[in-house]
Amino acid sequence: MQLKNGAFLAAWFGGTREGQADVGIWGTERRHGRWSPPRCLAKVRDCAHWNPVLHTSDDGCVYLFFKVGEQIADWETWVIESTDEGQTWTEPRALVLGDRGGRGPVKNKLLVLADDTWLAGASLEKEGWEVFVDRSTDRGATWQASDLITRDRSLFTGHGAIQPALWESAPGQVHMLVRTTCGRIGRSDSADGGQTWSPLYPTDLPNNNSGLDLARLHDGTLALVCNPVERTRTPLSILLSADNGQTWPRRLDLETTDGEYSYPAIIPTQVGMAITYTWKRERIAFWHGSVEQVPNTG
Repeated sequence: MQLKNGAFLAAWFGGTREGQADVGIWGTERRHGRWSPPRCLAKVRDCAHWNPVLHTSDDGCVYLFFKVGEQIADWETWVIESTDEGQTWTEPRALVLGDRGGRGPVKNKLLVLADDTWLAGASLEKEGWEVFVDRSTDRGATWQASDLITRDRSLFTGHGAIQPALWESAPGQVHMLVRTTCGRIGRSDSADGGQTWSPLYPTDLPNNNSGLDLARLHDGTLALVCNPVERTRTPLSILLSADNGQTWPRRLDLETTDGEYSYPAIIPTQVGMAITYTWKRERIAFWHGSVEQVPNTG
């Protein structure tokens, strides 16, 4: 995320290995072109932590949501807050008391609608993978979960779908792209501000069962960052759409050499867009560029 003073905050989960008890939530900030030394921002208990999501409200409060739990099916969602742009944080609190499975944002950033409703793309990984949306009309104090979004199991084979990325094309008109196990990115649409959703349907975009993220840029362009292949996690690419996600004629590959480049996050900036992603599960990479850098590939 980018702060009002222009600095960037980045967060990730880190430890000896994904799922290990020593994994916590880490973060750093970028000012004047340099990143600060990483520091641990949250560690609720001696148990694996996962999937931090940053959000800032219009009053400048910064929120950091994350998951805690040995098993994904039993995730708890926690949140900490900062009123000094990430310098200090409150003690962690549960987002929804008693929840097991993962309320609130599962991977990608919150969407603030034109009417100031907060939407969080959520998902469950239990018997199957299912997606839903959590809504808050009181700036994150309480949350209401939508129904699970219907998916045709003959189209969405395998586990299912998780980790929605959201955007609003017009007031109340909301859309999502999701990670799936059927080889294609899935999509669903809402005409009532995210309260109800169309059945999930496959797009023409390939998906390798890895995370993706999307942002609506200041000029209305949609910028999607993903691995646009059915297998492997190379390349990692930016795709642009000027028609609300119907076609994606522009593409820039950020990483093309062998390795895993995955779990991206993207935000709009005054320049264009800023992206972080996992670099070979060793480091976090950062890219900041403009729409003009993404060529038309036909």
